[in-house]
Amino acid sequence: MEFQKDNTFVTGRLKSVTYAFKGAVKLIRTEHSVMVQFSLGIIMTIAGFYFHISQTEWLCQTLAIGLVLSIEGLNTAVEKIADFIHPDYSRRIGFIKDIAAGAVFFAAMTAIAIGLIIYIPKFI
Repeated sequence: MEFQKDNTFVTGRLKSVTYAFKGAVKLIRTEHSVMVQFSLGIIMTIAGFYFHISQTEWLCQTLAIGLVLSIEGLNTAVEKIADFIHPDYSRRIGFIKDIAAGAVFFAAMTAIAIGLIIYIPKFI
């Protein structure tokens, strides 16, 4: 059975959104690092409502949460592809995986900085 692409605009986009949503759910349900980041995103969202953060703060916080989850998803994809291509240990594959993890680190540090900038004044 050959995969047939749906070229119609509306149904093609709906299918794309459906696949993307399924992928997001798989990430949240199967990857521990994504579970942690998603949970922190929920906690920070609750904190935003509790502290009545401003519209600008919401924009920055939402962007930070989305950035971390997105990069974490890409990191997971890189790891899965690397493990599929080369299941045994490889120094070169390890280097690639470390770089992808480093991207998550940069995103997470940015999110932490944004969180500190938003919430430290609320406690002072």
